[in-house]
Amino acid sequence: MWLVAYWLRFNFNVPPEAWDSAWEAVLWVTPVYAAIYLLSGLHRGMWRYASMDDVRSLLVSVMLGAVVVAAIGLMAHPLGGAIPRAVFVMHPLLLLAVMAGNRYLYRAWKDGYLSRGAKQKGIPVVVLGAGVTASKLSNELARTGLWQIKGFFDDNADKRGRYINGIEVLGNHGALIQHVRRLGVRHAIIAMPSATAAQRRQVAEKAVQAELTVLTVPSFTDILSGRVSISNVRKVELEDLLGREAVQLDKEGLHHFLTDKVVMVTGAGGSIGAELARQIIAYKPRLLVFYELSEVALYAIEQEFSGKSIACVIGDVKDKARLSAVFEKFQPAIVFHAAAYKHVPLMENGNAWSAVRNNVLGTYCVADAAIRYGCPHFVLISTDKAVNPTNVMGASKRLAEMVCQSLQTRTTETHFVMVRFGNVLGSSGSVIPKFREQIAGGGPVTVTHPEIIRYFMLIPEAAQLVLQAGMMGQGGEIFVLDMGEPVRIADLARDMVHLSGFTEEDIRIEFTGLRPGEKLFEELLADDEATSRTSHPKLRIVKSTRARDTTWLGTLLAWLETPIRDEIETQAGLQERVPEYQPAVH
Repeated sequence: MWLVAYWLRFNFNVPPEAWDSAWEAVLWVTPVYAAIYLLSGLHRGMWRYASMDDVRSLLVSVMLGAVVVAAIGLMAHPLGGAIPRAVFVMHPLLLLAVMAGNRYLYRAWKDGYLSRGAKQKGIPVVVLGAGVTASKLSNELARTGLWQIKGFFDDNADKRGRYINGIEVLGNHGALIQHVRRLGVRHAIIAMPSATAAQRRQVAEKAVQAELTVLTVPSFTDILSGRVSISNVRKVELEDLLGREAVQLDKEGLHHFLTDKVVMVTGAGGSIGAELARQIIAYKPRLLVFYELSEVALYAIEQEFSGKSIACVIGDVKDKARLSAVFEKFQPAIVFHAAAYKHVPLMENGNAWSAVRNNVLGTYCVADAAIRYGCPHFVLISTDKAVNPTNVMGASKRLAEMVCQSLQTRTTETHFVMVRFGNVLGSSGSVIPKFREQIAGGGPVTVTHPEIIRYFMLIPEAAQLVLQAGMMGQGGEIFVLDMGEPVRIADLARDMVHLSGFTEEDIRIEFTGLRPGEKLFEELLADDEATSRTSHPKLRIVKSTRARDTTWLGTLLAWLETPIRDEIETQAGLQERVPEYQPAVH
């Protein structure tokens, strides 16, 4: 480039004496630039992934080299030759253009830009969103060749008619229908990872109306963690569209609550127990103890947490001797009691007494061990089905809450906290996995009643709020989680059918009637309960007028010690102890 600069300086007709000066200068100019490039590390950059950071480093190195060469050439006049001043200006510009240009061309070739117009391969798709994520996505998809972006859609009117990597922003999301047939696309990718769930739901509904299969990019959290690439598009799941905002946690308080503590989770192999463990491990407890009856579930979570500070214990929550041994060995400071039988129809049909003993006696045994071994915190995972229950499962969980409240009256060393919430998406026994299986099998999707509604939240959100409530509790409180707006199960089923790329003509929705113990809607408060605010916007505390003393508890335990009771005896005993329990009649 030094000689080219001379060539340009003299309009392609360099005098012989100037050529002599140019060749003499090359002998020292080249080593100067080479030394600067080595010191700046330019040679370590990979042209395949050249970026603006590389261009900036190149610019700094070339400008530094130009200053050094000019200083030497103008002040020292080495080898007796004078260098035209225009060369000092043209040379770095030429150098920068060539060095940046060859990197750009190499990356463009590897990424397929140079041949994009010729090959036009990949599945046609439109991208919903025209921001930074959409731009990065178009680069990634062009490199992989799996998808061919036909256009972008964004509700920002200023972007309409603009181009991203040579592809036009065609209009807002409402314009999808008028464009999809012309473009010949059947898929849409939502490239809005920072949007709220409600915004994503609105966009997804418009894509479904346009008869498109809806896909999405990973969340920012997954992208930044390095677990996935932005091009790892996947089908939109119902969880993406639930419409719930992220939980704001008191992370400093939770670090103080959990870090370097021995924490025990009962029912650790279940959906809630396992997610609690995942959330807890992030706060670096000294030891996380998994207490689980199912060998298969315990093995699965042991494998997931391999290499972490954990202890895996097989045990029944009703086994007092086993619990005593575990508490004596590990001395847990916090217990999250998630072990429970929770499938409503299954517990109604011939398993009522087993549900009561597991959910009530099991809670007492774990809680009693916590008191005897000086465990400061006990958190019971309860349910909205404990409110005005119409089934054995709900009544047994309400009785478990009352057991903890009774135990709180006999100790100040252990703080008992109960947390109520509704259904969690994707948990074992949830309708979501069932609907997925039914859709995969060609339908029909079965819903018990067209008007049945439920509260839903995501498993991680529920677990985070349980931790927050456990940290905030002072003893004896029942916390109720903000479950948002209730969801009509029939609407949920329709959303899943549409998101799977089908219509209701392809996959029928069939109503089968309410199941044993099921009611149309769940409540979060009983008739004689009220709530008060807490410092956290998604947590409220139940104010109950009912209190149970140790005498009541003794009578309850005597009833629970009977090994076998039939359904009628079980329901009668529950009604006696939980007056608001009214078995559903179908």
